[in-house]
Amino acid sequence: MNFNEKLQQLRKLNNMTQEELAKVLFVSRTAVSKWESGKGYPNIDSLKSIAEVFDITIDELLSNDELITLAINENDSNINKLSTLAFGLLDILVIIFIFLPLYAKQEPTYVHTVSLLSNPDLNTVTFYMYFAFLILLSVLGIIEIILQFKKDEKKSNIVKLISIAIHTATILLFIASRQPYAAALMFILFGIKIILLFNSKKYNKHSI
Repeated sequence: MNFNEKLQQLRKLNNMTQEELAKVLFVSRTAVSKWESGKGYPNIDSLKSIAEVFDITIDELLSNDELITLAINENDSNINKLSTLAFGLLDILVIIFIFLPLYAKQEPTYVHTVSLLSNPDLNTVTFYMYFAFLILLSVLGIIEIILQFKKDEKKSNIVKLISIAIHTATILLFIASRQPYAAALMFILFGIKIILLFNSKKYNKHSI
């Protein structure tokens, strides 16, 4: 008997609905439904909780093949979490663009680079657009990390897409205002974020 069949049998023997079991395990009813339909496995913590609720061992819940599958799923889930956290940290890191000497300022006899706070040669609108985009990206990074800890994958993905859009607009703004150093560094961060995004999508296939 497979795990999904055992779980369904144990739940019914204990006269519990999927919703009641979900409340005991602190997961959604959808998660329990997914497990019982054989479309996914719980993580290690949820599996331990299931064993405690029904007073059995994990070995009684899972076959050897299922234990291997669970270990793979758990590893993929951890990679997904790390990718999302790294994505959020990169967005937060963008705030340093306000303080790094990346912007051109014309002096009487030469041009040198200064921080955004040192009033580079930018018009007022561009100057405040820099601030708005950089601060917005940092705020999105904080939101991404909070959503990761809340395990709200749907909202997290939406915020990531917004982040990619704002990041792209920021790069284009740097290029349009002729700030090659800032544009190049921002593009590198953008490339890393794209890799992390695809990595996260690749491993985001398992239940919580």
